[in-house]
Amino acid sequence: MKASPPLILRYLDRQPYEPVWKKMQAFTNERTADAADELWVLEHDSVFTQGQAGKDIHLLDPGSIPVVKVDRGGQVTWHGPGQLVIYLLLNVKRLEYGVRDLVNLIEESLIDYLDSLGISAQARADAPGVYVGEAKIAALGLKIRRGCSFHGLSFNIDCELDAFKRINPCGYAGMPVTRLIDLQPDIRFDQARDGLLSIILRRLGHQQVNTTNSWQELA
Repeated sequence: MKASPPLILRYLDRQPYEPVWKKMQAFTNERTADAADELWVLEHDSVFTQGQAGKDIHLLDPGSIPVVKVDRGGQVTWHGPGQLVIYLLLNVKRLEYGVRDLVNLIEESLIDYLDSLGISAQARADAPGVYVGEAKIAALGLKIRRGCSFHGLSFNIDCELDAFKRINPCGYAGMPVTRLIDLQPDIRFDQARDGLLSIILRRLGHQQVNTTNSWQELA
């Protein structure tokens, strides 16, 4: 594996979806071979996102929640307050990762974090994401362009779940959805965020991480 520059961990609070998506695209299109990898950590305003092969049949009753058609894999999911989103903007060619390697890293990091709380979770071969029993607690969708990844994972921590009733989550009719606070009532959002991030960072193996709360470098 080639040496990587320090990873940038960018905490972005709550953001509308489309501007962040456009920044991800621009970042990926413009980054050089030596550019640092980044993780963007945030929550979104309420939105449904539909993958590039998404079918409208899975949008049951979006109502006033906007629907954005995007360039990731997968069908339709919801993002909103109380749901942790981590976008992984990685030079997967430099890391020598295939798509399956990155999917495994995300799923196994979530499973390891939940296990640290005494919660048994698993991935499914037929439906990417992480599940507690039959209920989905985290979704993932990725795009690889120019040897680099963008998009990432969403993890239901203390979000409302009603919006998931308006769709077939990830294209599966009737799929139950759960959230961490129902399994660990005393958990705080920042605890879950930091616990999961520490596992992802360890698995990625970057020797140095620089943290910022700014968009400035991406303007």
